[in-house]
Amino acid sequence: MSAFWKHLDNLESYICRALLAVFVTLLFVQIVARQMFGFSITWIEELSVILFVWFAYFGASYAARMAAHNRVTFHLNMMPRRAARILEAIGDLFWIAFNVVFIWQAIQFISRLKPFVKAQTLGWEMRWVYMALPIAFALMTIRILQVNYLKLVKGIDPRDPDKVEVEQALELAEDEQRAYEREHAK
Repeated sequence: MSAFWKHLDNLESYICRALLAVFVTLLFVQIVARQMFGFSITWIEELSVILFVWFAYFGASYAARMAAHNRVTFHLNMMPRRAARILEAIGDLFWIAFNVVFIWQAIQFISRLKPFVKAQTLGWEMRWVYMALPIAFALMTIRILQVNYLKLVKGIDPRDPDKVEVEQALELAEDEQRAYEREHAK
């Protein structure tokens, strides 16, 4: 995979990092201004909320890429892996259908907004703020398709990073337990 595709594959991660850094910095500046200087910068709170919302939606898209969304899996864990993958793919088709409807409705909503509907302190047209919805849900849909392509066509299972970490910790604990038992069995 070329460097370009690798960076594109991590697009949401980079966006989330930048958004998080900016809105945390803005909130820090706001806290310092209030506590040390006794005044508030009005636009910082509104911009921080907007950046946090964008962060949350792009984070959801990133979670879709990492196959890290919450889902009920106890029944899938009892099935053969191939059947479980197919059932997950069928569930993802419903998810994609929802996303497509949501994208369509978000675009309709944004197109109906009048230019005078603006953010109170920033003065930005709200249609630009709400663009997070169709963009993030379109990216999420692409990521869902990508994960299913990797699972069903390529046979690669992009696993939830949290689950992988837990499994690795459990394996390490089991290895340490066996080593302890060998050492004390002598």
